[in-house]
Amino acid sequence: MRISQLSAASGVPIPTIKYYLREGLLPPGEQTSATRAEYDVGHVRRLRLIRALLEVGRLSIASIRKVIAAVDDEDLGMHKVLGTAHYALAPAVEAHEDDEEWRRARAEADRLIADLGWRIDPGAPTRDELAQAILTLDRLGMPATGEALRPYAAAAIDLVVEHEIGTIPIDGPREAAVEALVVGTVVHGRVLDILRRLAHESVSARFFGVPES
Repeated sequence: MRISQLSAASGVPIPTIKYYLREGLLPPGEQTSATRAEYDVGHVRRLRLIRALLEVGRLSIASIRKVIAAVDDEDLGMHKVLGTAHYALAPAVEAHEDDEEWRRARAEADRLIADLGWRIDPGAPTRDELAQAILTLDRLGMPATGEALRPYAAAAIDLVVEHEIGTIPIDGPREAAVEALVVGTVVHGRVLDILRRLAHESVSARFFGVPES
């Protein structure tokens, strides 16, 4: 297909496609003349992935480039590829190793992960992210011990094992697997947050609201 057809098939404007080509995020098409190239369904898949990373994941071009590099690296197994996308989605958290409170929160996060038996890379940014949440709760006078966080961990692992991991198409193109991971992680994360707030309202109405007549 020509670039105009690629644009129509992907929903990405032609100038944006040309920008992705210049940035190396999208591989060049097959050159058929000095001014014309042909593209295929692989390019459509790559554009879908870029859109998911940019519009859903809210990633920078630099972060997208790292994810794309992992997708294209055939020496990386699927776990590493998906991990690269997961880590790119994590918000930046500054570790304060010289802060005693931070060190305690990080130790609590590491202890919880170890007690759960979860296989998490020692350098995973989500460890610092969890530590930051624990530290915030502590400073608000709502200490969050590993024991207090276990119900949340149990709910999370159940959702992932029973409902989410099976939606990632690992037998198809790697772009499709990463796209599913990004969309599932971000959008389902929002859905979970919304449903929790709805549940809070419902339970509050039942316990503290005016009884229905």
